[in-house]
Amino acid sequence: MRKSLLVFCLLSCAILYFLPPCWASKAYLTDSFEEFTLRSGPGYEYRIITMLSSGQALEVHESQKEWSRVSLPGGDREGWVVSRYLINRVPWSIQANSLREENASLKAKLSQIESAFNEARQEKTKLAFEFEKNSKLLEETTDRYESLKQGADGYLKLKKIHELNEAALKAARADNERLRKEQEELRSSQLNQWFATGALVLLCGLLLGVMIGRQQKTRKSLYT
Repeated sequence: MRKSLLVFCLLSCAILYFLPPCWASKAYLTDSFEEFTLRSGPGYEYRIITMLSSGQALEVHESQKEWSRVSLPGGDREGWVVSRYLINRVPWSIQANSLREENASLKAKLSQIESAFNEARQEKTKLAFEFEKNSKLLEETTDRYESLKQGADGYLKLKKIHELNEAALKAARADNERLRKEQEELRSSQLNQWFATGALVLLCGLLLGVMIGRQQKTRKSLYT
């Protein structure tokens, strides 16, 4: 059992060793030339499938001496190129383009940041102006409120004094009315007294006249 398992392992290792690799590594065409040929076989005598441009990304499946079997990304086309034209690093042209794009992107971001900064600065200036304006308005409103408050206090004092004067005037009018009535009653009483005194004097005069007349008549009758 152990021997059969050991034989199976050895055969498996041998098969894996002699089988060609099925994975692919990524490589690029060097940027030393502008165009490269993709051929149907590992040699210049094979037909040209297409022309490849400098910096083209490729997937390398195998290499034989000076040639390598490659395919375009996605597996659309496959062929052979000279191995010395393959490099593992990203070509300088692609790096330069990437740096240019990154630079352009950074410039665009910088422009956006500057625009946002300018807008923020303008907004800050506007807010500062509004704050100063509102502060002045608040100060004016506070002064107006204090003035109105003082005026209201004065008005309340004047109103209180007016109410006190109204009450005093009302009391004075009541006292005046009471005094007038008392004067009228006193005057009426005095008139009544005067009338009674006059009537009494008149009656006394009449009585005195009658008495004097009778005395005169008596004297006349005595001398006759």
